[in-house]
Amino acid sequence: MDNRIQLSRRRLALRAALVLGGALATPPALADDLRDALAAAYRGNPTLEAARAQQRAVDESVPIARAQGLPSLSGNASYTEILKASANNFGIGPDRVLDVAATASYPVYSGGAVRNAINAAQTRVRAGQSDLRGVETGLFAQTTAAYMDVIQNEAIVGLNRNNVQVLEVNLSATRDRFEIGDLTRTDVAQSQARLAQARSDLRSAEANLAASRETYIRFVGKPASNLQPPPPLPGMPGSPDEAVTMALDNNPDLRAERERSKASRFDSKAAGAGRLPKISVFVTGDRTDYLGSYNQSPFNPLATTRPLSAQAGVRATIPLFQGGLPAAQQRQAQARESAQLETEIATEREVIAVVRTYYQQWKASQEIIVSSQAAVDAAALGLEGVRAENSVGNRTILDILNAEQELLNAQTVLVRARRNEYVAGFNLIAAMGRATAADLALDAGPFYDPDANYRRVRGMIFDWEKDPRPIARATRTVDTPAQTGAISDAAAAALRPAGMQTSPTGTGGK
Repeated sequence: MDNRIQLSRRRLALRAALVLGGALATPPALADDLRDALAAAYRGNPTLEAARAQQRAVDESVPIARAQGLPSLSGNASYTEILKASANNFGIGPDRVLDVAATASYPVYSGGAVRNAINAAQTRVRAGQSDLRGVETGLFAQTTAAYMDVIQNEAIVGLNRNNVQVLEVNLSATRDRFEIGDLTRTDVAQSQARLAQARSDLRSAEANLAASRETYIRFVGKPASNLQPPPPLPGMPGSPDEAVTMALDNNPDLRAERERSKASRFDSKAAGAGRLPKISVFVTGDRTDYLGSYNQSPFNPLATTRPLSAQAGVRATIPLFQGGLPAAQQRQAQARESAQLETEIATEREVIAVVRTYYQQWKASQEIIVSSQAAVDAAALGLEGVRAENSVGNRTILDILNAEQELLNAQTVLVRARRNEYVAGFNLIAAMGRATAADLALDAGPFYDPDANYRRVRGMIFDWEKDPRPIARATRTVDTPAQTGAISDAAAAALRPAGMQTSPTGTGGK
């Protein structure tokens, strides 16, 4: 009996230890890796697609601003039916009149308002492109966290399932020994309580796994399938100062705020143009047709004519007094410029703090991995020692249960530390502005180029040019099955959180 129990314990202990082993020698079929997940998010995530559409809307601000400085052509026509002529016309007036006029105008000088408005719009296009890169890197950071959460929670489910199986064997062995009088009912009750708690923990872990799988679908657009260990992180900094230097140059949010500060400067200049003269040239043509309704008479020379007139000239609008409007508009624009300058500094502060925080989290997680691995090794050795001492009567069942729980806790901490190390490392390179699809060299098809749309629309001047009817491009997830926290028996035995390492040393380092 004791030999059978010890053999079962060793088998279950070995199965639990495999959860913390290396990666499988042969990856399973239909597996996904992190690059696949990021590429799928890049191609079909609705948040990123919406940001691209918003940027296309920002692009249109340039032709809108430029239109204020281009020639304009307008026409008007009126048709008048004379229902009752005035008695003073002596019955010789027309019965109907068609009047057609056209006016062409070209603004020559607007005090710099148009020029500065165009400059502001172009600058905001560049700011929007940086915003789009920020959305892209933010999405990749969220996708990476979701990916690692699935791996982490699958490992935790596997650990808890193995723990339940170990405790089931312990309870069976405890009952057998109680039957022969070797243990007391208290020992049985302690084993039952610990098994019940383990089953509760397993159910909680399964719920967390189901939630993380749903989150993965939300970002990636498809269910997770045999997720593989992620690749090493590229270009990790050697110090927090190096990371901050890169972030100050490349962080997309900070670059966007810098461009907005430049745009607000142009806004202030444009607002000041309201007090300056505006000059334009114009040409007007007018034609009147009485549609043959003039009374034919020798005394009515206009009866058979169609009067035509044309004028050309220069129009100057010189504001003399506007109740302080242009000054108020310029002061308002300057106040907004001041606010934007402060916002730029606030964003710079935030970027510095975030980069330093992620760097410390990344380095701390590496140290936690080393200490947690040592704790796992010591807890496993301690469990074997407690079991051996129990077999000769020097340890109680409660000692075994506590040792098993300590091993499970150490294993769980190790799994989470590996997840946290990778996620912190990815967040760090994202904050440094080095986590776009191009930076990561994703195999996601042609990369979206926001500048291509800007080049397409910036010179459009025709009033009837429009794009095709908008359609949704993002991947829908209504057909994906509801996720559960279940893992297969093979997966439970094969899960190896050590495969979550970003390098053979357990770091995502340089």
